[in-house]
Amino acid sequence: MMSQHRRRLALDHLTAVDATPRQLAEAASAAGCAGVCMFLKSMQQLPSMPHFALTRAECRDLTACLADLDIALDLAYPFTLGGRSRLADFTGMLEAAAELGAGLVNVLLYDRDPERRLDLFGGFCDQAARFDLRVAVEFYPPSQVPSLAAALELAARIDRPGLVGVNTDILHLMRSGGTIAEVAAAPPGHILYAQVCDGPDTAPEDPAFEASCARLLAGEGTFDVAGFVAALPPHVPISVEIPRDRGLALPRALRVTEAIESVRAALANPF
Repeated sequence: MMSQHRRRLALDHLTAVDATPRQLAEAASAAGCAGVCMFLKSMQQLPSMPHFALTRAECRDLTACLADLDIALDLAYPFTLGGRSRLADFTGMLEAAAELGAGLVNVLLYDRDPERRLDLFGGFCDQAARFDLRVAVEFYPPSQVPSLAAALELAARIDRPGLVGVNTDILHLMRSGGTIAEVAAAPPGHILYAQVCDGPDTAPEDPAFEASCARLLAGEGTFDVAGFVAALPPHVPISVEIPRDRGLALPRALRVTEAIESVRAALANPF
């Protein structure tokens, strides 16, 4: 297995939530990252995020910017599927993700009806495939895919290993009662991406706030970040997803550097 020391690192947008897409790419480059996980439009649930919605012209400019900086778009957000979602509503964002060369599009599922949820997700995967995009379902305890086991089962039902799989976030793994052993035992081709941070043993009362605003730097909590990364398949890249609302008073470059360097230290990564 590839040493975790050689894992490529990407910068997640939540780590620099106050950045525009271009600013995120520039911050990733300055921090020595190889990729980014990027929102293609701003989210009202994230008040610190500046308002943006990428137009075709902006996509072209951003594509050129990523190329100039030698930064890959690893993962594109937000693709949230609920009971009232219509697949046609995602066409524009899938086009943007494809133009930007996204390695994956990230899906959260909230539809409460099991069969409709499977049909909706399968239809979304078909739609993404028409744009040559791979799909990662992100398990998240408040969603209708609350655990790694549930996400792996869903990916298995779609049955496109390597093309449709799971984005495994260590925070969601720990908060859902999952284990690193489950990560290591996942079938080949089913874990496509991973996101790292740290956190305390005890979950806070508001899991959504912790996930989007109050994660810990690697080494500040009790998560076995190095063990988690070592359990991943060797080809799976990792993103540093460490949003810290209390850190927003610090300059963005310092916040990003602290996050990236904490993960490098946890992995004993010299690069």
